[in-house]
Amino acid sequence: MSRVKNSVATRARRKRVIKLAKGYFGRKSTIFKTANQAVIKSAMYAYRDRRANKRNFRKLWITRINAAARLNGMSYSTLMHALKVKGIALDRKVLADMAVNDANGFAKLVESVKA
Repeated sequence: MSRVKNSVATRARRKRVIKLAKGYFGRKSTIFKTANQAVIKSAMYAYRDRRANKRNFRKLWITRINAAARLNGMSYSTLMHALKVKGIALDRKVLADMAVNDANGFAKLVESVKA
């Protein structure tokens, strides 16, 4: 009676982890145990930061809209409220893009909601 060996699957799993750890510094890219820990940790960071990225972009858009709105004599909060009251459904991403790339269009938008 021989014992069950599973070296093929084990080697494949270890190779997959080492491949994921390519480019890591020192032993983290070559030794399975440390590479596995590094890959697991990097996956945790990636998961967390996919959500943080959305928050960061929203903050950036709000900052840009606020700066452009203040150049046109209005604060961010009053602008967003006026847009909602007028029924203009533009999201922050589009408004921020307008503020940066189409200052005249943004100014016209602000004037239309001021009136």
